[in-house]
Amino acid sequence: MILLDTDHVSVLRMPASARRDRLVGRMALAAEPIGIPVVATEETMRGWLSAIAKERRADRQVYAYRELGDMFAFFARFPITPFDDPAADRFGQLVAAKVRIGAMDLKIAAITLVHNALLLTANTQDFRQVPGLRFENWLDG
Repeated sequence: MILLDTDHVSVLRMPASARRDRLVGRMALAAEPIGIPVVATEETMRGWLSAIAKERRADRQVYAYRELGDMFAFFARFPITPFDDPAADRFGQLVAAKVRIGAMDLKIAAITLVHNALLLTANTQDFRQVPGLRFENWLDG
């Protein structure tokens, strides 16, 4: 299984660009199913909910609501990989091992590890600190 970090999800949701086209091309050649950790969906959703909440005028919320709706349609195209009991246990092990990356990234790493998946991320500096995590950056090369 291949899992998409939030940065790869963001690029996929952008309008056509060389970077997006390169990612889509590589994904089309993947021999494994591609999914999204539920934590990445949370991060994306929080961004649009925040954009809605900060605008007091309804006419200024229209764009963010449209993007929120489009986000759900986008995520429906992929299996969503849960943060379940095994992932929570692995998360606790990583915290106990003092892996020093953000909690959301650590949860994504835990999900990836319990599914023995490959994580696609541009955040290689942080994820390099997670023992046993397989990751690649398909955005920059």
